[in-house]
Amino acid sequence: MSEEKEKSVSAQLKEKLFRNKKNGCLRIDESEMEKADEFCVEYMNFLDNAKIEREAVDYAVTAAENAGFTAFDPAKTYSAGDKIYVNNRNKAIMLAVIGKNGTHNGVRLGIAHIDSPRLDLKPVPMYEANNLAMFKTHYYGGIKKYQWPTIPLALHGVIALKDGTSVTVSLGDNDSDPCFCVTDLLPHLAVEQMSQVMTKAFNGEHLNVLIGSRPFNKDEESEGVKLNIMNILFERYGITEDDFLSADLAMVPAFKARELGFDRSMIGAYGHDDKVCAYPALMAAIDTDVPESTVITVLTDREEIGSDGNTGMKSTYMFDFIADLAAAEGEEVRHVMAKSTCLSADVNAAFDPTYSSAFEANNSCYINCGAVITKYTGSGGKYSTSDASAEYMASVRKILDDANVLWQTGELGKVDGGGGGTIAKFVANLNADVVDLGVPVLSMHAPMEVVSKLDVYMTYRALYEFYNA
Repeated sequence: MSEEKEKSVSAQLKEKLFRNKKNGCLRIDESEMEKADEFCVEYMNFLDNAKIEREAVDYAVTAAENAGFTAFDPAKTYSAGDKIYVNNRNKAIMLAVIGKNGTHNGVRLGIAHIDSPRLDLKPVPMYEANNLAMFKTHYYGGIKKYQWPTIPLALHGVIALKDGTSVTVSLGDNDSDPCFCVTDLLPHLAVEQMSQVMTKAFNGEHLNVLIGSRPFNKDEESEGVKLNIMNILFERYGITEDDFLSADLAMVPAFKARELGFDRSMIGAYGHDDKVCAYPALMAAIDTDVPESTVITVLTDREEIGSDGNTGMKSTYMFDFIADLAAAEGEEVRHVMAKSTCLSADVNAAFDPTYSSAFEANNSCYINCGAVITKYTGSGGKYSTSDASAEYMASVRKILDDANVLWQTGELGKVDGGGGGTIAKFVANLNADVVDLGVPVLSMHAPMEVVSKLDVYMTYRALYEFYNA
């Protein structure tokens, strides 16, 4: 009996002193699980309709305007509860809900990126070789090149014409559409290829997309297949080959988001990184009414290639917007930024038992254990990262725990195992407090990534509670 009592005391002490590492599904009730499943229905629709950043911005503008957001006018005066947005070149967007205290005590920022790894078309993409028409591509972001051949691809983007109009392209996702693909070498002839290391077996110039094989009108002219494809494009979109020079076109996986697993607990899809944080951040802004401090959701571009450019987080567009809000309230933007706090809403690599040697188990994040807080990223001795302070970590912990949000911590693999970065460091450079919070992802940067429905919902809850704390 005394031994049983001693075990009971030990169990109680463990519960008090140790971190709870149970599967999150065991820590919530059925109603909360139903909310998670329901939340992810529209998230999957978002994924299918926002495969590139322009489409994500279009979706966000529509959702925001339906929720009462209006385009920001620097000449106007805004009051608590007003909802405004700024569309930055159709590739990034900011949504703000004015707080009771405005910017006086700083702003609360939730920032996610809406670009994902893909194959961009080169400026002069089309050519014909040996009776096949092809597109030349330049891959965007960090990919494993061997994952992209032989999967169905869709063409998405915009073509800007000299007369000032533009043509939107979305072809390959619907069942009635044609799709495209990168070809690969058959195993029988791939002895040399398969003897090479992965980085040598597939290179960027091999990622050519097959787009046609029939010549125009059965003529004997050279480049007849290319001519046929250009004629099809001219009849459908009114474009000539020169118009590719002013186009943003990308090849992305053509399949739709799907529930994954016998229990339907997960979602397999292209673009979870980082739309799986962008959608919760968007919804958290839309669902916020009158916060204490002004809250701003930023859905940004270019993160996968270093955040450079006028729609990336190295640009001043967010800082300038906050400066406008601060000036209208008689505040200095530098003082506002010094008091601002941010959740850099980005994903982390979920522990994968198949590749366990790449992870350090105690400091990894896990599927179904809630939103993951990543105190620092970087590589090789925390290089190129912001490291959230102990004080800020404590304040975020309190917000989440007080609201019963499931969360965990995570590190991006083993020390010296590689590494990566997020936009957190660019926000920290503006003198704001920031930490990464997002969704654990399996197969990150693959054409199909995997997340847990529960983790997606908990990331939404974390952002909403942060905005409304």
